Amino acid sequence: MSIPHAPWFTESRFGMFIHWGLYSLPARHEWVMTNERRQTSDYERYADFFDPDLYDPVTWARAAKAAGMKYVVLTTKHHDGFCLWDSKLTDYTAVNTPYGRDLVRPYVDALRAEGLKVGFYHSLLDWHHPDFPIDGHHPRRDDADAAEQNATRDMAVYREYLHGQVRELLTDYGKIDYLFYDFSYANDVQHPVWGAKGRDDWGSEELISLTRRLQPGIIVNDRLDIPGDFVTPEQYQPSGPMEVDGRPVTWEACQTLNGSWGYFRDNHTIKSTDLLIRMLIDGVSKDGNLLLNVGPTARGTLDGAATSALEGIGEWMRLHDRSIYGAGAAEFVPPADARYTQRGSRLYLHLFAWPFEHVHLPGLAGKVAYAQLLNDASEVPMAEIAPDTVALTTGAGGQPAGTLTLTLPVLRPDVAVPVIELFLV
Repeated sequence: MSIPHAPWFTESRFGMFIHWGLYSLPARHEWVMTNERRQTSDYERYADFFDPDLYDPVTWARAAKAAGMKYVVLTTKHHDGFCLWDSKLTDYTAVNTPYGRDLVRPYVDALRAEGLKVGFYHSLLDWHHPDFPIDGHHPRRDDADAAEQNATRDMAVYREYLHGQVRELLTDYGKIDYLFYDFSYANDVQHPVWGAKGRDDWGSEELISLTRRLQPGIIVNDRLDIPGDFVTPEQYQPSGPMEVDGRPVTWEACQTLNGSWGYFRDNHTIKSTDLLIRMLIDGVSKDGNLLLNVGPTARGTLDGAATSALEGIGEWMRLHDRSIYGAGAAEFVPPADARYTQRGSRLYLHLFAWPFEHVHLPGLAGKVAYAQLLNDASEVPMAEIAPDTVALTTGAGGQPAGTLTLTLPVLRPDVAVPVIELFLV
């Protein structure tokens, strides 16, 4: 299911998420400010040492493109309130650090130069702003005088600030293709917190109207506590195509390399490249996109784990991207340990496990004109084995009516996930 005013999104299927900010300095999770109950004045000192001297967004953009990604989404501001651009509404920005420059503009320019769609992430929360009310996610949530502190905080003042910053971002950088708001939690029954905030707190209807007025072609996610252009499952793989109120919806799973969005030096629970490729395939087979996150270091570089993963995915995508771009769910049921994706009259069988010699495809007999391995375009022989065929010492037995049997080479192709391209009749 595509977005009518932005069909590029489901055609792309694969994008890069970038979480980067002051939290890259402590390097122990992007929520470090609240996880460690840090005082604002204590956390602010990271701005005195933020100097990403190796920041090169051209390298980021080229790494994304080489991996097969078609769009990139950068955290302009995360929950800690620090801004990567030269906001006129606060001094808490990259311009007022040793680096001393706007980090967003060169990012936008680099993406455009590589032909990638430009995306912004923007936090609705702001633990730094003096008028953002303390709640169950806030670093000051355990203070004995939290209620007294809240008595001097005015959500209306913060809401004006929030809308003003969005106006800056959507006015000053030319065409922006994608905006990921994060996040509403007033109705979160799985993770309830006191003082939770939602659509009325953010002024969501007014905010999305402002967003679309300033950037008519933009796509917006679903985290304003009102419907958006697509839904955003996070850190899990949906079990099938997603629906809201019984209707299919466009969706994008956002996933990390190691469970943390920001740079986390000592977290080594890193997903293998093969697993990441299978996650991409699995999502597309269920009509979804994958937004894969990297967390650059405080010097502005992608670490070795991120670089290795991107290079590995890119190697696979170079040979198999036509089973991903513009593809989606198929009407056929795949065999065990496999996923189908389909684009028009091409059906793609992704084999997560390599069987010995034969793979049986229910419902495809008489529906396939030709089959080949996608990595090298070598033919894969096809046959229909009649149901009443008796299994012999050297011959396979019959298969249910309507089954197409492929004969595979014994040697598994040297790719992360082998793909067979089926040309439908």
